[in-house]
Amino acid sequence: MSLDSELIQETLPHRDDLPHTRVSAAISRMLARLAAALSWVWILLLGVIVLNVTLRYVFGEGRIEFEEIQWHLYSVGFLLGLSVCLDTDNHVRVDVMHARLSPVARAWIELYGLLLLFLPFVLLILVFSVPFVGYSFSSGEVSDAAGGLPYRWAIKGFLFIGFALLLVAGFGRLLRVTAFLFGAPRSLSRDQA
Repeated sequence: MSLDSELIQETLPHRDDLPHTRVSAAISRMLARLAAALSWVWILLLGVIVLNVTLRYVFGEGRIEFEEIQWHLYSVGFLLGLSVCLDTDNHVRVDVMHARLSPVARAWIELYGLLLLFLPFVLLILVFSVPFVGYSFSSGEVSDAAGGLPYRWAIKGFLFIGFALLLVAGFGRLLRVTAFLFGAPRSLSRDQA
């Protein structure tokens, strides 16, 4: 078993038994690396929060920049982390009903959910995020708060990046579901994944 496979299976265990395909395994490895990098965003966020609280309550000097950095770091972590949660099947669902269904029924529900709900929603967000970010960039949008952060378009750009990664993760899930239900694309053995 390779180091990437161990990272996928141990650090971010999949809660399902869907087989991996060559492409879905590559997507999972990429997202596992992203998750490892994102862990530093949460540590940085924690440091900024502690610094901001210390400045405010110990020294009586609150800074709007630190509050906005907190929001930006949280947004980056959340938007990029969504794709990791989808890939590892560690997202919220109605587990009481889900656990009582057979693996085949769960796979059919996931197939229809991906095709009819998930993919259209993600594509809609991607289409509408382009002018949203573009307008922010072209207008040179900055924070409305005095002393706030410039380059508001940069943080808004993570909306597009996060949903683009979510689309990639959804495609990986779709490949896994179709491999389970229809045998195509060909699934990898556990050792290859």
